[in-house]
Amino acid sequence: MMMCMNRLSTPERSRLIAGLVEGNSLRSTSRMCGVAFNTVLKLVPQIGTVCADYHDRHVRNLRARRIQCDEIWQFVGAKKKNATPKQKADG
Repeated sequence: MMMCMNRLSTPERSRLIAGLVEGNSLRSTSRMCGVAFNTVLKLVPQIGTVCADYHDRHVRNLRARRIQCDEIWQFVGAKKKNATPKQKADG
């Protein structure tokens, strides 16, 4: 049964977020949670807004000597159409 976004309970929203955080696609999260794809799509900007607000309020005065970037950037940056000739030769 597909549900509208304004009818999702907090536990249902939590399941959607958990699915996305685990690395599932929008479509697979939609199927796993039994909600419309557009419902998941509309939730994503809301998640971003809440995360940004939390980060702005709670993450202060950090001194970082090293920063580790997520490996997903390497995947995105290394797509064939974006790869340099050296990256293509290494692959």
